[in-house]
Amino acid sequence: MELTVWGIITAIVVGLIVGALGRLVVPGRQNMPIWLHLLIGVGAALLGTLLARAMGIATETAGIDWTELLVQVVVAAIAVALVAGVGGRRRVTR
Repeated sequence: MELTVWGIITAIVVGLIVGALGRLVVPGRQNMPIWLHLLIGVGAALLGTLLARAMGIATETAGIDWTELLVQVVVAAIAVALVAGVGGRRRVTR
C-alpha cells in the first residue's frame, strides 16, 4: 500500500476544496478558523487515499481515478462536517 505523488496531490487539492465548502455548508457561526477547516479537509482526504488503497479501489490509471477521488471527497466531507458541527455548537450562555 503505497501513496503515489498523484494521490497525494489530489488529496491535498480535494481536501482544500472540501474544507472550504465545509465551512460554507455547516449552518450557523463557527468558532473555527478557515485554516483549520482546510487542514481537516486535507488530512481526511489523505486518509481517504489510504483507505482506497487498502480496500483495493485505487488503481494505477492513465488519468483520474474517479473511485479514489470519490472516497477522498466522502471521507473529507464527513470529517469537516463532524468537526465543524461539534466545534460550532459549543457556546457559553450567560
